[in-house]
Amino acid sequence: MTERLHVETTGRVATVRLDHPPLNAFDTEMRHALADTAARLADSDDVHAVVLYGGEKVFAAGADIKQLAGFSFEEVLGWNRALQKAFTRFAELPMPVVAAINGYALGGGMELALTADYRVASATAVLGQPEVLLGIIPGSGGTQRLARLIGPSRAKELLMTGRRVRAPEALSLGLVDRVAPDPLAAALEYAQVLAAGPRFAIQAVKEAVDHGLDSSIAAGLALERSLIAGLFATRDRDTGMASFLRDGPGKATFDRDA
Repeated sequence: MTERLHVETTGRVATVRLDHPPLNAFDTEMRHALADTAARLADSDDVHAVVLYGGEKVFAAGADIKQLAGFSFEEVLGWNRALQKAFTRFAELPMPVVAAINGYALGGGMELALTADYRVASATAVLGQPEVLLGIIPGSGGTQRLARLIGPSRAKELLMTGRRVRAPEALSLGLVDRVAPDPLAAALEYAQVLAAGPRFAIQAVKEAVDHGLDSSIAAGLALERSLIAGLFATRDRDTGMASFLRDGPGKATFDRDA
């Protein structure tokens, strides 16, 4: 797709692979590639799940510090706003996103992983938000998504110390959801399961949970009511309920074009 990013689609699963060796640093070209790719995926009717992958040795090790070091206040404000928007586009994709993490996922790399709905890491993966050690803070969602994922107290400890977290601790903290010998294979397997499921119901789950976390429970329940009512107009609802009544639970095969 670009020199920084490659997309490969197998069935209903799109694998987005970062390709900016040696550490997949987020420079301006990478930011443009991420934003453009997310926009295309959001508009795709053929992709029902996405896997984010950095490669066999590293997921991503953050921003290009040489580029950042030369920025003025005005330049970093605009650049960071644009990077936030690129990452948010991945977080707001209607389909589920699974991150496959090998090696380092630091700084912006971890922030990109946090945009996923599910994270699989290798046993040797290392995650962290070391920005404080540069005299700054995460600027692409780290202070917000991390706190929502593992709670404010644990998030502040990681953000204020900048320490790195290895895979076993990341799993215990809830920073990753699974540790596997081959994160890409495990992520693809899970993504394929999701892609074969009821497309609009899975999208509704993601929307209800993500938006519900940012609102009152009353507003979240109202959103939930609206979403479940809308699902009654889908072929997936017809298929799922007819299959349950005929064959029992867990037997439905959903129309993947629905």
